Amino acid sequence: MNIMEKHLRIIRHLAGYFIGTAVFIFLIPLGFWWLSLSRYPVFRIQVIPDDGLRLMVSLLIFVPGMIFVVWSNLYLLVQGKEGPVDAAGIRISPRTKKLVRQGPYKLTRNPMVFGIQTVYISVSVFLNSLGCLGISLLFFHIIVRYVVAAEEVRLFNDFGSAYLRYKEKTPRIMPLSGQLLKKLAEKFRPRAGK
Repeated sequence: MNIMEKHLRIIRHLAGYFIGTAVFIFLIPLGFWWLSLSRYPVFRIQVIPDDGLRLMVSLLIFVPGMIFVVWSNLYLLVQGKEGPVDAAGIRISPRTKKLVRQGPYKLTRNPMVFGIQTVYISVSVFLNSLGCLGISLLFFHIIVRYVVAAEEVRLFNDFGSAYLRYKEKTPRIMPLSGQLLKKLAEKFRPRAGK
């Protein structure tokens, strides 16, 4: 790789992180705030009437979400050797070269989706808007249905059977959901002879 290609790769990385941060961390929450101020009644329905409780709940949801967003981006950059921004067939930053299965990717195959969705839920709770909460859940459904599904096809095409083995062991969105449900089922399963 020559010096020009290296510079272009760095520019693509920076553009990917800048665009991703601008859209997902600033513009979409700003859109929620704008909706919460609208005249439509559904956006005026409160989620949690008590201000102190609402702030505490929103922070308890926001902090883990941001941890997952930052943690998963760092793991893709360091372990995957490239960036995360590849959606709807548009590659802004270079695709990962390695299948990342460590860190947050050991807990869920989509830690960025999980993280940003919890951030959007926390913003909706903070804004005290049932309408915004509904929009965030609709947005989540669209992301999983189209973006995550397309990413799964790409990962299978790039990593084949290694991705299939990873897919079998790791929950799609919710961290530890599969393992936790199995453990609970085993713990509460009626035992023969008791």
